[in-house]
Amino acid sequence: MKRIWKFGVSAGLAAALLAGCGQEAAPAEQETATETPAAPAETEAAFPVTLTDAVGDEITIEEEPKAIVSMIPSNTEIAYELGLDDKIVGVSDFDNYPEEAAEVEKIGGQEFNVEKIISLQPDIVLAHESGLGMGDAGLQQLRDAGIKVFVVNNAENFEQVYETIDVIGKATGAQEEAEAEIAEMKQEVADIEEKAAAIKEQKKVFIEVSSVPEIYTTGSGTFMDEMLSLINAENAAGDLEGWATIDPEAIVDRNPDVIVTTEGTYNPEAVDQIMGRGGFAEVAAVKEKAVYEVDSDMVSRSGPRLTDGLEELAKAVYPEVFSE
Repeated sequence: MKRIWKFGVSAGLAAALLAGCGQEAAPAEQETATETPAAPAETEAAFPVTLTDAVGDEITIEEEPKAIVSMIPSNTEIAYELGLDDKIVGVSDFDNYPEEAAEVEKIGGQEFNVEKIISLQPDIVLAHESGLGMGDAGLQQLRDAGIKVFVVNNAENFEQVYETIDVIGKATGAQEEAEAEIAEMKQEVADIEEKAAAIKEQKKVFIEVSSVPEIYTTGSGTFMDEMLSLINAENAAGDLEGWATIDPEAIVDRNPDVIVTTEGTYNPEAVDQIMGRGGFAEVAAVKEKAVYEVDSDMVSRSGPRLTDGLEELAKAVYPEVFSE
């Protein structure tokens, strides 16, 4: 009989936010200086390496992993971005980016197949803090089978995402690639902040991550709240904390200038439904037809595409500044 263990989720909406895909075209390269500095010499990854994971376990990785199983889409996106394509032997059922992930063996979703993972003979399993709880017994079974299990921290802001990329790079022998990716992401964020600093009239934005009958929004302490801050916008639900439910009447009372929905990937009618929602006719965003869709994966997955998501959100809220 297959042993299948449930992989728990955090914040109530994590399971819904695992699905969906899409990526914005890469930004144009900046002009280089007249004198190009010499490229740093390549260095071999240092193994063995000992790292502390999200549960406080010290994990010693003796050799550079040749086979990796990723249990959550954000870990997978990071691994691919670090050039670990050929080493990834298993991914979750929710993994949909990049396209190559569709061809990799699936190990389950919130419920993962322990025997399947063991059969793939991974050198390391990249688990995730959001899966702790119901999935603990399954993870322990993997450890008992002699498999290295590294539980990645649940990142809640950009700085923690950089830390996640760094630790995955160290664990997999891709530290230089990780450092380069972090530097690129930081530069992209800085460029967006520079443009946003010139905005004179701040807009109030309501982000809808789940629609009627139970509307969920993103309050303080979430990626999207931080993103709104970075683009110089006000979160209309900033007085709420984390993933929060909100009544339609409360949205009307907040009268946002812009409404952004992340449901478009699963519900093509999301924008039209908000525009036609009862009682919303006098909301500024509806009156001005400023209701937009942003890809949920790009603004919620704690990986390399967050900066693409940040730019997409900026274009939706301030098209006159960011769409030029």
